[in-house]
Amino acid sequence: MRCIIVEDQPPAQRILKKFIEDVNHLELVGIFSDGLQAMEFLNNEPVDLMFLDIHLPKINGIEFLKSIPEAPDVILTTAFSEYALEGYDLNVVDYLLKPFSFQRFLQAVNKASMKQEQSESVSGNQVNEIYVKSSHEHIKVSVKDILAISSDSDYTEIRTEKRKVLSNEPLRHWVDILGPPQFFQVHKSHIVNTKKIDRISGNLVYLIDGSKIPLGRAYKDHFLKSVLG
Repeated sequence: MRCIIVEDQPPAQRILKKFIEDVNHLELVGIFSDGLQAMEFLNNEPVDLMFLDIHLPKINGIEFLKSIPEAPDVILTTAFSEYALEGYDLNVVDYLLKPFSFQRFLQAVNKASMKQEQSESVSGNQVNEIYVKSSHEHIKVSVKDILAISSDSDYTEIRTEKRKVLSNEPLRHWVDILGPPQFFQVHKSHIVNTKKIDRISGNLVYLIDGSKIPLGRAYKDHFLKSVLG
């Protein structure tokens, strides 16, 4: 897995660098002291895993993570445990509380490896149906019928032409399960099925049912490049 470190403290950088070098399937491709440097790299290079400190200059790790259109898997690192819950709300792989041991580091890396193996397994087989956990039920939804998926703080809404299904899973879960080339996140709160797009006009994506989805500035260039070529 290609990974980067986003950490402003040299001692912490050195520890992570040493730990990464001791794991055969990890390849360190960059070390950055702030999120802006890391963002520039992520826009141009493929990255599988990011070790992200929360307390960073210019923009903190949580806000940086929220600003990334298609973030790699993330392991948060910090000395402050009160950020753990917010991190998990962003669907991070794991949370390392400083100072952490190599054993704890390896546990987090193994979680990331398992997640990527599961994603590759899903992407290697066309997904025709999904089961959406909604409260105490699991509702079957045909993937080809999905128009869009939208988030509203505590839940996500999977919308087809015939019905809406509320899900307990965060938006990032559906990005991982469905994802490109058919499903694209076009806004921090919206995923669209590209097969259901009628037209794209300005900062709006119009779907075949007449509804419209906002096209976020942080997502627009990548989306248009991928869909329009």
